[in-house]
Order: sequence, then structure tokens, then C-alpha cells
Amino acid sequence: MRISNQSVVCLLCLCLLLFISAGAQGEPAASTKEDRAAVKEALAEFNSLIGGWRGVGMIKRNSRRGAWSEKAEWVWKFSPDSTSIAYQIKDGKFLKSAMLSYDPQKKTYLLSAVMPDGKKRDYTGQLSKDTLILESPPGKDGAVYRISIRRLNEKRTLVLFEQRNQGQSFYYRLAEVGYTRAGTRLAESGSGGPECIVTGGTGTIQVSYQGKKYYVCCSGCKQAFEDDPATFIAEAKQKADARRKQKSSP
Repeated sequence: MRISNQSVVCLLCLCLLLFISAGAQGEPAASTKEDRAAVKEALAEFNSLIGGWRGVGMIKRNSRRGAWSEKAEWVWKFSPDSTSIAYQIKDGKFLKSAMLSYDPQKKTYLLSAVMPDGKKRDYTGQLSKDTLILESPPGKDGAVYRISIRRLNEKRTLVLFEQRNQGQSFYYRLAEVGYTRAGTRLAESGSGGPECIVTGGTGTIQVSYQGKKYYVCCSGCKQAFEDDPATFIAEAKQKADARRKQKSSP
């Protein structure tokens, strides 16, 4: 069967289009072991967010007018090609869900968000001290949206939503959600309490392998551990050995 040059060109164009489309959506693929480790290390900065939260949203600070209540949960997500943290919101006015990931090449955090009406919006940004500041590209109307996630402590987090219209040099407040952790933390990382065998965060869920007990911080880490316990145990041992060597070095 002969294939015309025109058919070959069309096929190549289709493959290129699919490749570009795949690269423009979702999480960045971590192509090497080093990249995957860098992504996991960058996201581990947010271990304090993992778990459930109770939130109160306010349009205007210290005003109950237009205020609402919502619930949220942050959970690690692992797949063979990517690592991310899912942010799920119930009864949210500005977000329904989001996926936080990291681009190790650009050294940039990425947030793929879904609004309550189902529309999607992508953000990119950097971590500045205890606050992750993420901005969207300009929309068709020129508006830019910004989300700032500020971790006050292990039990308090603020999420600020802002907007900057075309031609403006400043952002104005849309709303802010103040979160309080649901329940009580079992321990803080580095405090001598249980540590997540997968991410190093606070261990709150007990798992076991070959008769030995370990801890994980969320359902995502539990699933990842159960899929490949030997790998995560080996990685945790390497980290523990490295910490001991660092402490013992002059």
C-alpha cells in the first residue's frame, strides 16, 4: 500500500499537535530520577498543609457580610510520571479543586485550578518565606488573578484571592479564607513524633510491611507506600543516614 506525501505530512502535523497539547496541560513530566526527587523535595515544603481543614471565607476582612464556611483537604498524589499535591475544597466560593506541582527545570510551582463553575485556570509562582504566591496569565479581558497561600503555623493557614485588571498596576482583594486544622496533629516534623515514611511530614496513619510498623501523612502516601513499600523504606533509610552523617560531621 502506497502512502502519499500529503498523508505523511498530515500524520506528522497531527502527532506534533498532540505532543504540544499534551505538554501544555497538566503536570510537568519529571523525566529523570533527579527531576522526580527535586519535585518531591520542593513539594515537601508544604507537608504542613497535608490533612483536613475548616475554613471561613470573608470578602472584606473582619466583616461577616458575605462570609461563608468551607472544608478543604490537601493530599499527596503519586503516579509513575508525576508527583503532586491535591487541594480539594467543599463549599468553596472561589475554588473547587486544584493540583499543586513543581517544574524542576524552571524552578517554578504550578497550580492547576478548577473553579466552582467548572472553569479551569492555571497559575505559576514562587515561594517567598512562608507564602506561596501564584499568578495566572492574563485572560481575554486582560485580568490577572493571584492566589497567596500563607502558612501561619501548623494549625492556621490563609488563602488570599486577588485580581488585577488590564491597565492596573495593583491587585485588589476578592476574598480571603482563614483555615484552622481539623482535629489535632499527632506530632510536628522533627519533634520526635511519627514521621511519614514517604514524604517526611507528620505521620498520622499507621501502615505496616513485613511485620514492621511505619507511618504516613495522608491517603495518597498510604497508597504510594502500599504500591512500593521497599522503595520508600530504602529512601527513608538513605535520608536518615545522611542526617546522621551531617550531625556527626564537624
